[in-house]
Amino acid sequence: MSLNAFISYLSLEKNYSRHTVNAYKNDILGFSSFCSSEYQIKTIDAVDYTIIRSWIVALVNKKVSNRTINRKIASLKAYYKFLQKSGVRATNPLVKHKALKTQKKIEVPFSEQEMEKVLQQIPFEQDFEGVRDKLLIELLYATGMRRAELVNLTLEGVSLNRASLKVLGKRNKERIIPVLPITIEAIKKYLQFRSDLPSIQDNTFLFLTKSGHKIYETLVYRVINKYLSMVSFKIKKSPHILRHTFATHLLNKGADLNAVKELLGHSSLASTQVYTHNSIAELKKVHHNAHPRNKD
Repeated sequence: MSLNAFISYLSLEKNYSRHTVNAYKNDILGFSSFCSSEYQIKTIDAVDYTIIRSWIVALVNKKVSNRTINRKIASLKAYYKFLQKSGVRATNPLVKHKALKTQKKIEVPFSEQEMEKVLQQIPFEQDFEGVRDKLLIELLYATGMRRAELVNLTLEGVSLNRASLKVLGKRNKERIIPVLPITIEAIKKYLQFRSDLPSIQDNTFLFLTKSGHKIYETLVYRVINKYLSMVSFKIKKSPHILRHTFATHLLNKGADLNAVKELLGHSSLASTQVYTHNSIAELKKVHHNAHPRNKD
């Protein structure tokens, strides 16, 4: 019952997405299964840190990555914090736990040249899917929105007159994103093809499949991977890398970090600062080329 209450808390009070809630649930059920099989413990509500540590050791022995283990422990820590707030237990057994060390995840953005190639040189088909696919890439790069935000973008959220989009971000937070004139023209072109679809099943949403249904996240990933593979040899080609590229290119051109934070929909500046390492490299280059003391 405690787990059901926790899941309801995450869904209804914290407004976490279904995907996030399922991740928490699976992590906690994994620990519960371990406790049952290894210690014959029926409920995990009262376990101490010794048992949790033995689970961590078991995961390490199974070659589970430190990053994944840290995520599982974070789920468990949130669960015990909930139990503590609910009065089910007096303390959180993970309050003094230190996360395992992980290698810094390096995400390489696409270059301006690569983005220019994919949007200007690739001959997209001049049919519904070709025009839609190009707009998917254009919008992700031009706005920095998340994949889920793109999938759930509504027709009502598109303001051609004001050149802006209203998106629903994490925890149901709305934000307005300005749109470039060239992107507005791309949206208008897509809308013409969209209106010619023989059947529209999900008219609320901007992006549809050719059968008239709302697009899905896997489709967006396939589109990005397909077309960016034509112009880039980078290993990772995903919607998130386009978001990363958007932020990096803005910062490289001198955009204010707080402004980029607002555009991305981050709740804290720390989340945005992960994109600045590429900008530092660009600043070094500018400094090296422009400073009078440089004799090279």
